[in-house]
Amino acid sequence: SREHKALIVGARGAPPVYKNGYVLACEQTREGVIIDPGDEFDKLLNVVAAQKVQVRMILLTHAHVDHVAGTAKARAACGAPIYLHRDDLSLYEATLQQAAFFGLDIEAPPPVDHFFDPSASLAFGNYEVRVLHTPGHTPGGVCLLVGPAGHPGKKVFVGDTLFAGSIGRTDLPGGDHDTLIGSIRGVLFKLEDDVEVYSGHGPKTMIGQERRTN
Repeated sequence: SREHKALIVGARGAPPVYKNGYVLACEQTREGVIIDPGDEFDKLLNVVAAQKVQVRMILLTHAHVDHVAGTAKARAACGAPIYLHRDDLSLYEATLQQAAFFGLDIEAPPPVDHFFDPSASLAFGNYEVRVLHTPGHTPGGVCLLVGPAGHPGKKVFVGDTLFAGSIGRTDLPGGDHDTLIGSIRGVLFKLEDDVEVYSGHGPKTMIGQERRTN
């Protein structure tokens, strides 16, 4: 069988946070997902239109304002349901307060449609998403491990849990350093060395690289 090569496009938002959002799509069916739509959502939407992606889900790794600021636009443009971990619901419901604290003017996010069930995978086209609960940056932080259905995922979208050479901050409400370290070591670093890591800020890295040097 020919190699699976899902469409993965990242877009970086505006300063000062330069937040990454992602579009993933099955190369055969064109079904896809949007991960963490923020202020870069117009760029993601251009990809959706150009690649004729049928967005099936809007997946949120956590509920900090820079990762959810574009959910209203995403829902309006794509009509897809929004997924979030239940433990971040209170943070999500306080999005406008978060925005005001940072001096941002955003549209109120729509209600969450589904809470992640870590025991069940989510499907788009010929791919599946495994949800890994990785609290520490926020209580409901998750990482999304993506791969062809029935095969180990080789790409993980980690939000602000792990970065190239760094880790997520834990000084915001709900953050806890020891919990974050436990999530990185106990969940992410148990993945194979060749798993590609796509973070909420900064460049792509690899699990093996971060295990050795971070």
